[in-house]
Amino acid sequence: RQGRIVDRHTPNFIRAFSVQMQLLETMFGPAGSRILYIEQVSKVMLELKVLESSGLTEVLVYGSYLYKLRAKWMLQSMAEWHRQRQERGMLKLEDAMKALQLGPWMK
Repeated sequence: RQGRIVDRHTPNFIRAFSVQMQLLETMFGPAGSRILYIEQVSKVMLELKVLESSGLTEVLVYGSYLYKLRAKWMLQSMAEWHRQRQERGMLKLEDAMKALQLGPWMK
């Protein structure tokens, strides 16, 4: 580490985002089965921290600065894509239910 000053108070990770538990499985597979692949491709290490008070999970990214930024962008893009996909699915479900036009006795 010649010529480089390291601040011990600066964390070596960045917070990518916080996500709902149901979206985690969609992104990372059952029991996090895709995490290792994402880490290998991105050249970073991921840590998932459950935030008890909010029901969210925080995704932390460890690695060199540029790889962390790239992985953060990729993960945020993945999360947004999956969120939009879920929303479209819900809208299709709502449209299908409206198309059925359930009678007042079914409501």
